[in-house]
Amino acid sequence: MPTGLARMATTALAMTVAMTVALTAVAAGRPGAALAEPAPTPAQARAKLTQLNEQADQLVEQYNQATESYRKARTAYAELDAEIRRKDAAAGALRRDLMAAVVSDYQTGRVDGYARLVGQGSPEALLGGMAALGQIAQARAAKLRAYEAAGADLRERHARAKVVLAQADAARDKVRARQQKVDKLVAEQTRILRRLGAFRSGDPASAGITYSGPASGSARTALRFAFAQVGKPYRYGGTGPGSYDCSGLTQAAWRAAGVRLPRTTYTQWSWGASRRVPLTALQPGDLLFSRGLGHMGMYAGGGKMVHAPQTGDVVKVVNLDDYWRGRLIGAVRP
Repeated sequence: MPTGLARMATTALAMTVAMTVALTAVAAGRPGAALAEPAPTPAQARAKLTQLNEQADQLVEQYNQATESYRKARTAYAELDAEIRRKDAAAGALRRDLMAAVVSDYQTGRVDGYARLVGQGSPEALLGGMAALGQIAQARAAKLRAYEAAGADLRERHARAKVVLAQADAARDKVRARQQKVDKLVAEQTRILRRLGAFRSGDPASAGITYSGPASGSARTALRFAFAQVGKPYRYGGTGPGSYDCSGLTQAAWRAAGVRLPRTTYTQWSWGASRRVPLTALQPGDLLFSRGLGHMGMYAGGGKMVHAPQTGDVVKVVNLDDYWRGRLIGAVRP
C-alpha cells in the first residue's frame, strides 16, 4: 500500500476509536443510559410494602363502599322496576274496563236509556232506574279517576327509576375505577412479597383453628367462626367462604352470631357510633379499627386479635400490640 494511503487509513482508524470513546463517555453520563438500578434491599422492599399496604387498605375499603352502593342501587332499581310492572298491569286492567264501558255506552246510548225509563210510566220504576244509571255513571267516573291516578303514578315511578338507574350506573363506573387502582396495587404488593419470599397464598378450604379464649355468648360464636377461617387467603372484596378482606371477615363472623353488620369498615364504624367502648376496656368480640378506617379486626382476648391482613397473607391471629401499636382509633361492641 502506498505510504500516503497507509497514513490516511491509520488516521481514520484513530478518529473512529476516539469518537467511539467520546460517545461512550457521553452516553455513560446521560440519565437512564447507565446500567439498571440495583434491586432494592429487603429493608427497602419491606418499607415500600408497608406504604403499599396502607394505600391498599384505603382503596380496598373505598372499592367495597362503591360496590355496596352499586349493589343497593341495582336492588332499588330492580324493586322499582318490578313495582312498575305490577302497576302497569293494574293500569292495563283499568284501561280495558274503561274501554268496555265506552263500547257499552256507544252501543246502548245514554239518552235511549233514559227514554226507556220515562216510558215505564211508574214513578217508582222511573226513580229506581235513574238511581241505577247514576250509580253506573259514578262507578265509571271512579274507574276513570283510578286509571288517571295509576297513569300519573306510573309516570312518577318511571322518572324515579330513571334516576335510580343513573345512580347505579355511576356507582358501577366508580367500582370499575376503584378496582383498576386496587388491581395495580395488588400486583405491586404481590411482586414485592414474592421477591421477599413472603407471599402466602393460603388455603380456601382451611379448617382454621379452635377458639379457646374467654369470650361467651354471641361474642364466642363470632370468634369461633373467625378462628375457623384462619389460614384462608386475604382477598380484597372477599366475604367468604373461601377468602376474606378485613371487614368481610368481621361481617361474616358476627352474622354467624345473629348480628347483621354493614359491609365496610366505614359503615361498621358508623353503625357502632352508640356502641363505642374505650380501648382500656376491651372485651373479646369487640371490633377494632385503625386510624383512617382502612383496616379492622376483632379482639380475641389476651391481647390478641384475629383479622384478614392484606394481599399475600392469610386470616390469622396476632398480638395486638405488635401489629397495631399506636394505630388503633377505637373499638365497637356489637
